[in-house]
Order: sequence, then structure tokens, then C-alpha cells
Amino acid sequence: MKSLSASLISLAVVTAGVVPARGQTSAPQSLETAKVITQRLDKIITIPGDLTSYQSVDIRAKVTGFVESIEVDRGSWVKQGDALAVLSAPELRAQRLEAEAKVQRIESQRAEAEAKVAAAQSTLAALQANVASSQGTYDRLKSASATPGVIAGNDLDIAARSLEAQRMNVEAQKSSVEAQRASIASLDKEKAVSEAAARVVKEMEGYLQVTAPFEGVVTERNVHPGNLAAPSGSPIMRIEQVSRLRLNVPVPEAYVGRITKGTRVNFRVSAFPDETFQGVIARPAQSLDVKTRSMVVELDVSNPKVRLAPGMFAEVQWPVSRQQASLFVPTSAVVRTSERQFVIRLRNGVAEWVDVRRGEVSDKLIEVFGDLKEGDIVVERANDEIRQGTPITSKAAKP
Repeated sequence: MKSLSASLISLAVVTAGVVPARGQTSAPQSLETAKVITQRLDKIITIPGDLTSYQSVDIRAKVTGFVESIEVDRGSWVKQGDALAVLSAPELRAQRLEAEAKVQRIESQRAEAEAKVAAAQSTLAALQANVASSQGTYDRLKSASATPGVIAGNDLDIAARSLEAQRMNVEAQKSSVEAQRASIASLDKEKAVSEAAARVVKEMEGYLQVTAPFEGVVTERNVHPGNLAAPSGSPIMRIEQVSRLRLNVPVPEAYVGRITKGTRVNFRVSAFPDETFQGVIARPAQSLDVKTRSMVVELDVSNPKVRLAPGMFAEVQWPVSRQQASLFVPTSAVVRTSERQFVIRLRNGVAEWVDVRRGEVSDKLIEVFGDLKEGDIVVERANDEIRQGTPITSKAAKP
């Protein structure tokens, strides 16, 4: 029994990294230790980013035409509304003249129809006056015929037939007036269609004047006078707004929790290695790229002197922080094996393995999350050979 006990003691001591002499009891290991501290995570990491123009557009022809003149070239600065190029399309002018001539022809026809309506209305008024006169005559004859022998019956019949014929003439004239008015309404509709067609062609002619949609610089020019430009063809030129830039930063998933709009972020570019520029966090994508596990965040960069250019590579000094304080230990205090991740805490003079999750590294300290509290003593240079229950004495407690 004594031999078995001695063997167990010897095995425990070897496991702890100390081999005692035969027959001697194991002495506690003297190891450097450190205290678990609490502090706010606040550090800067470097993330690569790309500068792009704030706005960029390929200028294309809205209608097919030949380039008559071009007012700018690569590198030209333009303001919104400035003339860029003039196109020529003779067929559009012919279409507009044809549409305008049709409008004038319809107006002439309408004037004629209105004159016919006026004449028909005058005739109608005369016929209505005749009907009124004949009606009076008929009424008098009919009244006189009540006395036998005063009016012949044939005269009364003639008067009645004459009145009826005049009434039919009035109705026919009314139909003629209505027909003329319908003709005018039809001409009005045709005129509206022709005027709309003329406006469309005129608007299309306006597209022959190519203007700048915003203030910027011409970065490409692809045509010369005489080239045919078409909506489906190559762009005439490209304009980019560079007085204001976008800085696209792919922020790793671990750092997207503290993206705050309005935060100013420093960055550097290779063209000016001794200078630091600033951007303002403006537009996080709010979605991660599943391939890179990162979220693209856009920063607005003011570039009034145009020292920065789209396409430049930027080294972004991205701020990383947490709202609440965290626990930190020396980076060497965390042990990682294939099965677990832990620190070795001293409790009542013996080693205790405490499982932790790693956070961010800040200088020589690492953020840890687990069953620890501020002030706990941990082995500073820990390894998995220091088994649980190993007696340990603290050599020095480093903050």
C-alpha cells in the first residue's frame, strides 16, 4: 500500500512539471502570476479600403446622331448644365417640320369648319324664323276655318304642309350644324395628337445638346466629331465627382457591433505617406458578405483640393471599442488545446483551470470572458502541463 501511494505522489509531481527525489514530498511550483484587470477596450486596427468617386456616370447619347462638336476632353472640369457635346440628326428636324405643318393644316381646316358652322347657324336661324311665321299663318287660317265658307279647306291643307316642310328643313339644318361641330371636335383631337408629336420631336432635338448632370471632371472621352453616337453604343464620355469621395471599408464581422454613424476615422494613402486624412462613417451596408464575413461601410471624404483620387488604396485606422468594461489577462495566460481554452487561476494555493472565451487583443493583454472576476490571480505563462490541483506559489503579481 505504501509503495502504491508513493507511486501516485510521484506521478502527480511529474505531471505538475516537477520531479522530486525518491522518498521526498513534492514542493509547490513558484510561477509568475498576474491579476485579472478590468478596463475598457479601446484600440485601433488597420483595415484596407478603396477610394471611389462620390458620383460617376457614363454620358451616352439619348438619340442617335452624329457628333457635330465636342467641347471638353479628358481632365476637363465641368459644372452642372455645362455643354459637353452637340449632335446632329437632320431626320429629327424633318419630323418636327412635318408635325408642325400638320398642325397648321389642321388649324386651317378647323377655321373652315368654324366658318361653315357659323353659316349653318345663320341659315338655321332664318329657317326657324320662317317656321315661326308659317306657324302664325297656319294658326290664323285654322281659326278662321271654324266659320264655314270663310277659308277653303284646301288652303288650310297647303298651309299645314308648308309648315311641316319648313320644320323638316330646320331639323335637317340642326343635323348639319351638329355634324360640323363634330368635325371641329375631331379636328381638335387630331391637332392635339399632332402637337404632342411635334413636342416629342422637339424634346428629342433637345437631347442633341449633351450637358453635364453634375459638377465633376471628365475622366474618359471616347468620341470625336463625325462619330455616330447612339443610346445603345459606347459612352461619349465619363464624368466623376471627385471633390467628394467615398471610402469603402470592409469591416470584419467581429467589429461591426460598434459602427457609429458620424464617427471620424483616419486613413493614409501611398501617395502621401506622411499625411493623415479623415473620413466620416456615413453608410454601413447592414449586411455581411458571406464569402469574406465582412460588412462594407462607406465613409464620406471631403476632397476640395482634389489631392485624393478615385481608385487609391487606403490604410484605414479603424477604431474598436466596447460600451462596457471587460476583463483582461496577459496574452500568454490563455491556453488553447484541441479540446478547450482556459486560464489557470490560483485558488487556495493550487491550480484551477477556468474555461474562457477570447476577445480582442490590446497591446500585451487579451480580453477574456468566463467565470473570472477582477483581482483573480492567474498564471502569467500558462500551459496544459500545469494540471489542476498542482500546488503553486506566486512569484510576483503583475498588474
